[in-house]
Order: sequence, then structure tokens, then C-alpha cells
Amino acid sequence: MAAMNLEAIQTALRDAGHDGWLFYDHHHRDPIGGRILGLDEKAHITRRWYYFVPAQGEPRKLVHRIEQARLDALPGTKGLYSSWQELARGLEAMLKGATRIAMQYSPNNAIMYVSMVDAGTVEFLRSLGKLIVSSADLVSQFEAVLNAEQMASHSAAQQIIDKILAEGWKEMGRRLRPLQGGTGKLTEYDHVQWLAKAMRREGLVWENGPNVSANKNSSDSHYEPTAESSSPVCEGDFVLIDIWGRPEEHGSIFYDITWTGVVGREPTERERLVFETVRNARDAAIGVVESAFAANRPICGYVADDAARAVIKAAGFGDYFTHRTGHNIAQELHGPGAHLDNLETHDERLLLPYTCFSVEPGIYLPDFGVRSEVDMMTAPGRAWVTGKKQHELVRI
Repeated sequence: MAAMNLEAIQTALRDAGHDGWLFYDHHHRDPIGGRILGLDEKAHITRRWYYFVPAQGEPRKLVHRIEQARLDALPGTKGLYSSWQELARGLEAMLKGATRIAMQYSPNNAIMYVSMVDAGTVEFLRSLGKLIVSSADLVSQFEAVLNAEQMASHSAAQQIIDKILAEGWKEMGRRLRPLQGGTGKLTEYDHVQWLAKAMRREGLVWENGPNVSANKNSSDSHYEPTAESSSPVCEGDFVLIDIWGRPEEHGSIFYDITWTGVVGREPTERERLVFETVRNARDAAIGVVESAFAANRPICGYVADDAARAVIKAAGFGDYFTHRTGHNIAQELHGPGAHLDNLETHDERLLLPYTCFSVEPGIYLPDFGVRSEVDMMTAPGRAWVTGKKQHELVRI
């Protein structure tokens, strides 16, 4: 766990015009705050604690007497409480002189990914005359911005997974064709197991998945085959593979992609049309991000979503694009930074330099679905796709 960077936090607070950042936790309800402060994610927390970082000056702590050492690893003065009355007085004292206070809060729960503080705590602080504002942009800065080692770990995962996926398509063909030594039998779950074994062999770790979906199952964007519930993969099928992972070392970053293909035949005209529409939508989103970074022009996550969604709507498939265009990628697959989203949320967070995110528009028709997912990385003056881009449906 990295140590808190007090100087950087206070500089960011002053730049944002905030008087301070109030961190609050109880039973690990705010893992974001714990990571930013560098706290032990497995510590036993049964009582509320508060940590206030002012824009200038020394931080202040407020902890319960029976867990009074909980924040000793952090700099600052310490206040203690036992009763609820003492807690209220302690909060009022620690926040004296501060009005505009950032917390893990989102007005109207618009950016629910950072909405960790409970309504009652916000209500109490407002009763003290405090203006509670969202820490969403601060969280992006301190949680989603990657260092050189993390960016390299993403690249390592990219090289491994791109290779495994390419070999996976070939393995699917071999398994389905007796003349190539296969049994002629394969299920979605069988192929999930093959991909997972290949990733484990290369030292990758991941959450759930990967996902292999045939025919109508590819229309379920979060379909998950299991040993008990899995469809066969046969000649003539349409197949989607979604695969993600990261190197096993602590702090490494995920690589996450989705490709689609057809087994033993050429795609139909309808399949081609849907794929090309999704591909063009993907490339439209990539293009607006690349252009913005090349011009050093700020860009919000929702702008890239709008670019992809406009292509799909113009082709008449708008009702079948049912999720955001992309998500932040960090130590978590769905990270805490800005998402490419103007559907599920109106994400006004900026796409920051040295962050990573997916670009993955999709069209999900009743009989098959197409998603084309790549990852992008950013730096001052530049944004780029980190792996291969699918240009046409795979022929298996």
C-alpha cells in the first residue's frame, strides 16, 4: 500500500478551490479513501474515524477511544471521542474554519462509483454550515493516474492476452474438427477453462471470467457460462470472447478486450453490418480522445461516449446499445477514474493523462451481439490504443 502524498493532495485541493478533503470510514465502507491514505485494507474497524486534510496546514484526526491508534500512521493532530455527543463536538472542532469540503459524495448519486459517504453524515455536516462537494475529480487524480511501472504492467498483460486470444481462436477450430485432431465437441465453458489455464500459466490474475458466448448468449453483455450452464459451440456459430487479466504483482493494471467471430463460414450481411457499425463507433470514440489529447484539450468521459453512440444511432441500432462506451481501468478492472459514459451516468470527469480506460461499444440483437473492446492509455499530448484493434470478424 503506497503512502499518502500529503503535499500533492493539498496542492490539488488549492487548485480545485476546496478548503479541505474529509475522509470518513466505518467497517471499510470507503475503500477509495483507504487506498489514497495508504491504510491497511485488512485493519479491524468497528468504530467511525475521520481524517481531514486541509488545503493548507496540518491534518486532523478524530477517532474512537477504543480504536484510537487506527490513524497513527498518518500525520496530524488527534482528537478522541466516545459518545455521540462528543463525536458531534469533535467534528465541529476539527472542521472549524473550513466551509467547502470534498468528500466521497456525488450530488444526486450521479457518479455512484465515488458515492461512499452516507446521507446522514452529509446531513449533519450541512447542519454545521459546511458545503459538501464531490471528490470525484480528486479521486481520479489520486487513484486512476498510473506510474511508469503500472503502465508497463498493462503492456505486459496486453502482450500475453493478445497472444492467448489469437491462439484461442485456433484452438477452438482444432477442437471442433476431427480432421485436425479434435473431438468435434466444445462448450463455452470448455473454452473458458482453456483460456483461464493459459492465463494462469503466464502468471496473470483476474476477477471472474473470461467469457465465451455463442449465438444468442453473446447478446447478454455480462453472460457467464458455468460448468452447470453452458451452451455448445458448433460449426456455423457466432462467438464472442471477452478476456481480461493483469500480472500477479501488487499494483499491476488490467488489460481487457472483446473480439467476435464466426465458426466455419463467412459472416452474413447482417453480421457484417452490425460488426462494422460497432467497429466504426469504437473508432469514433478513439478518434475524439486522440484529437483532444493531441491538442492538449480537456475532454470529459461523456464526450467519447457521445461520439460512439452517435454512430450506432445513425445506423438505426441505438436501442440495442445498452451500456456505457467504456470504463476506467486501474488496479481494479472497473477502476475509480472517469468512464466513457453518457448513458448510465453523465460522466463529466476529465480523462486525465497517465490513465487507462476501455473503449467498447456494442450492439445486442436478440439472436447475436457484437462488442469490440480495446484499451487506451493517455499521456500529455498523446492518447493511444494499447493492443490490437479488430477490423473484421474472425473466421474460425
